[in-house]
Amino acid sequence: MKRLYNLDYLRGISALGIMIYHYSSWSNGNFSAETFMGRFGIYGVSIFYVLSGLTLFHVYYSKMQFSLQGIIFFFKKRVFRIFPLLWIVTLLTIALSRKIINFTDLFLNLSGLFGFISWDKYFATGGWSIGNEIVFYTFFPFFVLCIKKFKFLMFLIGLIILGLYLYFAFLKLNTNSTLSEQWTKYVNPLNHVFFFLGGVLIGYFFKDVFFKNFFIIVLLFLGITFFVFYPSKGDTINIVTGISRLIFTACCLLICFCFYKMTFNLPKFVHQPLALLGEISYSVYLIHPIILNLTLIASRIFIKVFFYFPESVSIILSVVFTIIISYYSYQYFEKYFIKLVEQKNK
Repeated sequence: MKRLYNLDYLRGISALGIMIYHYSSWSNGNFSAETFMGRFGIYGVSIFYVLSGLTLFHVYYSKMQFSLQGIIFFFKKRVFRIFPLLWIVTLLTIALSRKIINFTDLFLNLSGLFGFISWDKYFATGGWSIGNEIVFYTFFPFFVLCIKKFKFLMFLIGLIILGLYLYFAFLKLNTNSTLSEQWTKYVNPLNHVFFFLGGVLIGYFFKDVFFKNFFIIVLLFLGITFFVFYPSKGDTINIVTGISRLIFTACCLLICFCFYKMTFNLPKFVHQPLALLGEISYSVYLIHPIILNLTLIASRIFIKVFFYFPESVSIILSVVFTIIISYYSYQYFEKYFIKLVEQKNK
Protein backbone atom coordinates (compact mmCIF):
# COMPACT_ATOMS: atom_id res chain seq x y z
CA MET A 1 0.00 0.00 0.00
CA LYS A 2 1.45 3.33 -1.10
CA ARG A 3 2.29 5.52 1.89
CA LEU A 4 0.54 8.88 2.01
CA TYR A 5 3.47 11.10 2.90
CA ASN A 6 1.34 14.25 2.76
CA LEU A 7 -0.63 12.92 5.72
CA ASP A 8 2.67 12.25 7.51
CA TYR A 9 3.55 15.90 7.00
CA LEU A 10 0.32 17.08 8.61
CA ARG A 11 0.52 14.50 11.40
CA GLY A 12 4.06 15.58 12.26
CA ILE A 13 3.21 19.28 12.15
CA SER A 14 0.23 18.65 14.44
CA ALA A 15 2.31 16.69 16.96
CA LEU A 16 4.98 19.40 16.99
CA GLY A 17 2.33 22.12 17.38
CA ILE A 18 0.65 20.33 20.30
CA MET A 19 4.01 19.92 22.02
CA ILE A 20 4.74 23.64 21.63
CA TYR A 21 1.21 24.45 22.82
CA HIS A 22 1.63 22.35 25.96
CA TYR A 23 5.08 23.73 26.76
CA SER A 24 3.91 27.32 26.24
CA SER A 25 0.68 26.97 28.21
CA TRP A 26 2.41 25.22 31.11
CA SER A 27 4.92 28.07 31.22
CA ASN A 28 2.69 31.08 30.48
CA GLY A 29 -0.84 29.96 31.35
CA ASN A 30 -3.78 28.89 29.21
CA PHE A 31 -4.31 30.46 25.80
CA SER A 32 -7.61 32.14 24.98
CA ALA A 33 -9.92 31.35 22.08
CA GLU A 34 -8.73 34.25 19.89
CA THR A 35 -5.10 33.04 19.83
CA PHE A 36 -3.78 30.63 17.22
CA MET A 37 -2.21 28.43 19.90
CA GLY A 38 -5.45 28.30 21.85
CA ARG A 39 -7.22 27.06 18.74
CA PHE A 40 -4.51 24.67 17.63
CA GLY A 41 -4.15 23.23 21.12
CA ILE A 42 -7.77 22.12 20.90
CA TYR A 43 -8.14 21.20 17.25
CA GLY A 44 -4.68 19.73 16.68
CA VAL A 45 -6.02 16.59 18.38
CA SER A 46 -9.14 16.71 16.17
CA ILE A 47 -6.86 16.70 13.13
CA PHE A 48 -5.24 13.55 14.55
CA TYR A 49 -8.67 11.91 14.64
CA VAL A 50 -9.44 12.82 11.03
CA LEU A 51 -6.02 11.59 9.90
CA SER A 52 -6.50 8.36 11.85
CA GLY A 53 -9.79 7.56 10.12
CA LEU A 54 -8.42 8.56 6.72
CA THR A 55 -5.20 6.54 7.10
CA LEU A 56 -6.98 3.42 8.34
CA PHE A 57 -9.40 3.64 5.42
CA HIS A 58 -6.50 3.98 2.96
CA VAL A 59 -4.70 0.96 4.41
CA TYR A 60 -7.55 -1.42 5.22
CA TYR A 61 -10.59 -0.66 3.05
CA SER A 62 -9.59 -2.88 0.13
CA LYS A 63 -7.88 -5.67 2.04
CA MET A 64 -9.90 -6.00 5.26
CA GLN A 65 -11.33 -9.50 5.56
CA PHE A 66 -14.56 -9.82 7.50
CA SER A 67 -13.61 -13.10 9.12
CA LEU A 68 -12.71 -13.81 12.71
CA GLN A 69 -9.06 -14.14 11.75
CA GLY A 70 -9.10 -10.90 9.74
CA ILE A 71 -10.73 -8.88 12.52
CA ILE A 72 -8.40 -10.35 15.16
CA PHE A 73 -5.37 -9.43 13.04
CA PHE A 74 -6.63 -5.85 12.67
CA PHE A 75 -7.03 -5.41 16.41
CA LYS A 76 -3.75 -7.19 17.12
CA LYS A 77 -1.95 -4.67 14.91
CA ARG A 78 -3.66 -1.78 16.70
CA VAL A 79 -2.75 -3.20 20.13
CA PHE A 80 0.91 -3.73 19.21
CA ARG A 81 1.07 -0.25 17.68
CA ILE A 82 -0.58 1.68 20.52
CA PHE A 83 -0.13 -0.09 23.84
CA PRO A 84 3.62 -0.69 24.40
CA LEU A 85 4.52 3.00 24.37
CA LEU A 86 1.30 3.95 26.18
CA TRP A 87 2.17 1.53 29.00
CA ILE A 88 5.67 2.95 29.44
CA VAL A 89 4.52 6.58 29.37
CA THR A 90 1.66 5.83 31.78
CA LEU A 91 3.97 4.16 34.30
CA LEU A 92 6.58 6.93 33.99
CA THR A 93 3.90 9.57 34.50
CA ILE A 94 2.72 7.81 37.65
CA ALA A 95 6.29 7.48 38.94
CA LEU A 96 7.08 11.15 38.35
CA SER A 97 3.83 12.29 39.98
CA ARG A 98 4.72 10.41 43.20
CA LYS A 99 1.03 10.10 44.02
CA ILE A 100 -0.93 7.15 45.35
CA ILE A 101 -3.04 5.83 42.50
CA ASN A 102 -6.28 3.93 42.31
CA PHE A 103 -5.69 0.32 41.18
CA THR A 104 -8.90 0.29 39.18
CA ASP A 105 -7.84 3.40 37.26
CA LEU A 106 -4.44 1.82 36.60
CA PHE A 107 -6.06 -1.34 35.25
CA LEU A 108 -8.39 0.68 33.02
CA ASN A 109 -5.45 2.67 31.64
CA LEU A 110 -3.20 -0.32 30.97
CA SER A 111 -6.05 -2.29 29.38
CA GLY A 112 -7.31 0.63 27.31
CA LEU A 113 -10.78 0.23 28.77
CA PHE A 114 -10.72 3.72 30.28
CA GLY A 115 -11.73 5.08 26.87
CA PHE A 116 -15.00 3.13 27.13
CA ILE A 117 -15.72 3.48 30.85
CA SER A 118 -13.83 6.36 32.49
CA TRP A 119 -12.45 8.51 29.68
CA ASP A 120 -11.34 11.25 32.09
CA LYS A 121 -9.38 8.86 34.35
CA TYR A 122 -6.16 8.90 32.33
CA PHE A 123 -2.63 9.33 33.69
CA ALA A 124 -0.49 10.29 30.69
CA THR A 125 -0.96 13.84 29.43
CA GLY A 126 -2.98 13.52 26.27
CA GLY A 127 -3.91 9.97 27.23
CA TRP A 128 -7.59 10.82 26.89
CA SER A 129 -7.18 11.10 23.12
CA ILE A 130 -5.53 7.68 22.95
CA GLY A 131 -8.50 6.29 24.87
CA ASN A 132 -10.76 7.90 22.29
CA GLU A 133 -8.73 6.36 19.48
CA ILE A 134 -9.07 2.89 21.00
CA VAL A 135 -12.85 3.35 21.01
CA PHE A 136 -12.77 4.48 17.37
CA TYR A 137 -10.74 1.42 16.39
CA THR A 138 -13.55 -0.80 17.64
CA PHE A 139 -15.95 1.09 15.37
CA PHE A 140 -13.73 0.99 12.28
CA PRO A 141 -14.30 -2.59 11.00
CA PHE A 142 -18.04 -2.05 11.42
CA PHE A 143 -17.81 1.22 9.47
CA VAL A 144 -16.00 -0.53 6.61
CA LEU A 145 -18.45 -3.44 6.58
CA CYS A 146 -21.42 -1.07 6.41
CA ILE A 147 -19.82 1.09 3.69
CA LYS A 148 -19.18 -2.02 1.58
CA LYS A 149 -22.37 -3.98 2.14
CA PHE A 150 -24.95 -2.01 4.11
CA LYS A 151 -24.80 1.59 2.85
CA PHE A 152 -28.21 2.54 4.21
CA LEU A 153 -27.18 1.34 7.67
CA MET A 154 -23.98 3.40 7.35
CA PHE A 155 -26.14 6.40 6.45
CA LEU A 156 -28.19 5.91 9.62
CA ILE A 157 -25.05 5.48 11.74
CA GLY A 158 -23.64 8.65 10.21
CA LEU A 159 -26.79 10.54 11.17
CA ILE A 160 -26.57 9.24 14.75
CA ILE A 161 -22.91 10.29 15.03
CA LEU A 162 -23.75 13.70 13.56
CA GLY A 163 -26.56 14.01 16.11
CA LEU A 164 -24.18 13.21 18.97
CA TYR A 165 -21.71 15.78 17.65
CA LEU A 166 -24.43 18.46 17.54
CA TYR A 167 -25.72 17.43 20.97
CA PHE A 168 -22.34 18.09 22.57
CA ALA A 169 -21.79 21.29 20.61
CA PHE A 170 -25.16 22.89 21.31
CA LEU A 171 -26.54 21.23 24.46
CA LYS A 172 -24.08 19.19 26.53
CA LEU A 173 -21.30 21.80 26.74
CA ASN A 174 -22.25 25.12 28.32
CA THR A 175 -20.62 28.43 27.37
CA ASN A 176 -21.32 29.77 30.87
CA SER A 177 -18.55 27.54 32.26
CA THR A 178 -14.94 27.16 31.16
CA LEU A 179 -13.71 24.22 29.11
CA SER A 180 -11.53 23.03 31.98
CA GLU A 181 -14.59 22.90 34.24
CA GLN A 182 -16.35 20.71 31.65
CA TRP A 183 -13.34 18.66 30.64
CA THR A 184 -14.97 15.34 31.57
CA LYS A 185 -17.80 16.05 29.15
CA TYR A 186 -15.50 17.30 26.41
CA VAL A 187 -13.18 14.26 26.34
CA ASN A 188 -16.09 11.84 25.93
CA PRO A 189 -15.29 9.79 22.79
CA LEU A 190 -18.83 10.32 21.52
CA ASN A 191 -17.96 14.02 21.25
CA HIS A 192 -15.10 13.25 18.84
CA VAL A 193 -16.06 10.18 16.82
CA PHE A 194 -17.49 12.52 14.14
CA PHE A 195 -13.92 13.58 13.27
CA PHE A 196 -12.79 9.97 12.89
CA LEU A 197 -15.78 9.11 10.73
CA GLY A 198 -15.12 12.29 8.73
CA GLY A 199 -11.66 10.97 7.89
CA VAL A 200 -13.10 7.62 6.82
CA LEU A 201 -15.66 9.31 4.57
CA ILE A 202 -13.08 11.63 3.00
CA GLY A 203 -11.16 8.52 1.99
CA TYR A 204 -14.29 6.78 0.69
CA PHE A 205 -15.69 9.62 -1.40
CA PHE A 206 -12.43 11.06 -2.73
CA LYS A 207 -9.98 8.15 -2.98
CA ASP A 208 -10.14 8.05 -6.79
CA VAL A 209 -10.87 11.72 -7.46
CA PHE A 210 -8.13 13.96 -8.84
CA PHE A 211 -7.96 17.69 -8.11
CA LYS A 212 -5.56 20.23 -9.57
CA ASN A 213 -3.02 21.52 -7.09
CA PHE A 214 -4.14 25.11 -7.66
CA PHE A 215 -7.65 24.22 -6.51
CA ILE A 216 -6.25 22.40 -3.46
CA ILE A 217 -4.03 25.38 -2.57
CA VAL A 218 -7.03 27.73 -2.69
CA LEU A 219 -9.07 25.42 -0.44
CA LEU A 220 -6.15 25.00 1.97
CA PHE A 221 -5.69 28.76 2.14
CA LEU A 222 -9.39 29.21 2.91
CA GLY A 223 -9.33 26.51 5.58
CA ILE A 224 -6.31 27.98 7.35
CA THR A 225 -7.61 31.54 7.01
CA PHE A 226 -10.96 30.71 8.61
CA PHE A 227 -9.21 28.71 11.31
CA VAL A 228 -6.91 31.61 12.23
CA PHE A 229 -9.21 34.61 11.77
CA TYR A 230 -12.73 33.39 12.53
CA PRO A 231 -13.94 35.72 15.32
CA SER A 232 -14.09 33.99 18.69
CA LYS A 233 -12.83 35.26 22.03
CA GLY A 234 -12.66 34.36 25.69
CA ASP A 235 -12.31 30.87 27.06
CA THR A 236 -11.70 28.02 24.62
CA ILE A 237 -15.18 26.67 25.44
CA ASN A 238 -16.31 29.21 22.84
CA ILE A 239 -14.58 27.37 20.01
CA VAL A 240 -15.98 23.92 20.84
CA THR A 241 -19.61 24.97 21.13
CA GLY A 242 -22.31 26.40 18.88
CA ILE A 243 -21.64 27.62 15.35
CA SER A 244 -17.94 28.01 16.13
CA ARG A 245 -17.73 24.23 16.59
CA LEU A 246 -19.13 23.75 13.09
CA ILE A 247 -16.72 26.30 11.56
CA PHE A 248 -13.59 24.88 13.18
CA THR A 249 -14.65 21.31 12.41
CA ALA A 250 -15.11 22.25 8.76
CA CYS A 251 -11.65 23.83 8.76
CA CYS A 252 -10.06 20.66 10.19
CA LEU A 253 -11.80 18.43 7.65
CA LEU A 254 -10.88 20.77 4.80
CA ILE A 255 -7.21 21.00 5.82
CA CYS A 256 -6.96 17.19 6.07
CA PHE A 257 -8.71 16.80 2.71
CA CYS A 258 -6.25 19.21 1.08
CA PHE A 259 -3.20 17.40 2.42
CA TYR A 260 -4.76 14.11 1.28
CA LYS A 261 -5.31 15.26 -2.31
CA MET A 262 -2.33 17.52 -2.98
CA THR A 263 0.23 15.99 -5.33
CA PHE A 264 3.31 18.14 -4.78
CA ASN A 265 6.72 16.52 -4.70
CA LEU A 266 8.58 18.48 -2.06
CA PRO A 267 12.36 18.89 -2.27
CA LYS A 268 14.21 16.12 -0.49
CA PHE A 269 15.56 18.42 2.22
CA VAL A 270 11.96 19.39 3.09
CA HIS A 271 10.33 16.00 2.53
CA GLN A 272 12.66 13.95 4.71
CA PRO A 273 12.35 15.90 7.99
CA LEU A 274 8.58 16.32 7.58
CA ALA A 275 8.08 12.63 6.77
CA LEU A 276 10.28 11.63 9.71
CA LEU A 277 8.37 13.95 12.03
CA GLY A 278 5.17 12.26 10.89
CA GLU A 279 6.59 8.81 11.58
CA ILE A 280 7.67 9.71 15.11
CA SER A 281 4.55 11.79 15.86
CA TYR A 282 3.04 9.21 18.23
CA SER A 283 6.18 9.25 20.36
CA VAL A 284 6.39 13.04 20.23
CA TYR A 285 2.78 13.32 21.34
CA LEU A 286 3.09 10.94 24.29
CA ILE A 287 6.68 11.51 25.41
CA HIS A 288 7.02 15.31 25.40
CA PRO A 289 5.44 15.89 28.87
CA ILE A 290 7.81 13.31 30.38
CA ILE A 291 10.83 14.95 28.75
CA LEU A 292 9.89 18.41 30.00
CA ASN A 293 9.39 17.08 33.52
CA LEU A 294 12.79 15.37 33.51
CA THR A 295 14.48 18.41 31.94
CA LEU A 296 13.08 20.73 34.62
CA ILE A 297 14.26 18.36 37.35
CA ALA A 298 17.73 18.22 35.80
CA SER A 299 17.84 22.02 35.39
CA ARG A 300 17.01 22.57 39.06
CA ILE A 301 19.89 20.28 40.03
CA PHE A 302 22.16 22.08 37.55
CA ILE A 303 21.20 25.49 38.92
CA LYS A 304 22.04 24.45 42.48
CA VAL A 305 25.48 23.20 41.44
CA PHE A 306 26.48 25.70 38.76
CA PHE A 307 24.45 28.77 37.72
CA TYR A 308 20.94 29.88 36.81
CA PHE A 309 19.52 29.69 33.31
CA PRO A 310 15.98 30.69 32.28
CA GLU A 311 13.06 28.30 31.94
CA SER A 312 12.93 29.05 28.21
CA VAL A 313 16.23 27.20 27.84
CA SER A 314 14.68 24.15 29.51
CA ILE A 315 11.77 24.29 27.07
CA ILE A 316 14.06 24.54 24.04
CA LEU A 317 16.13 21.63 25.33
CA SER A 318 12.94 19.66 25.94
CA VAL A 319 11.85 20.15 22.32
CA VAL A 320 15.23 18.95 21.06
CA PHE A 321 15.39 15.99 23.46
CA THR A 322 11.80 15.00 22.66
CA ILE A 323 12.51 14.81 18.93
CA ILE A 324 15.75 12.86 19.45
CA ILE A 325 14.27 10.40 21.94
CA SER A 326 11.11 10.01 19.84
CA TYR A 327 13.26 9.09 16.85
CA TYR A 328 15.00 6.32 18.77
CA SER A 329 11.73 5.24 20.35
CA TYR A 330 10.20 4.82 16.90
CA GLN A 331 13.21 3.14 15.31
CA TYR A 332 14.06 0.66 18.07
CA PHE A 333 10.90 0.28 20.16
CA GLU A 334 7.75 1.02 18.17
CA LYS A 335 9.05 -0.60 14.97
CA TYR A 336 9.98 -3.72 16.91
CA PHE A 337 6.37 -4.32 17.91
CA ILE A 338 5.07 -3.33 14.48
CA LYS A 339 7.29 -5.99 12.89
CA LEU A 340 6.56 -8.49 15.65
CA VAL A 341 2.85 -8.64 14.91
CA GLU A 342 3.55 -9.01 11.18
CA GLN A 343 5.86 -11.95 11.88
CA LYS A 344 3.29 -13.59 14.14
CA ASN A 345 0.73 -13.43 11.33
CA LYS A 346 2.96 -15.27 8.85
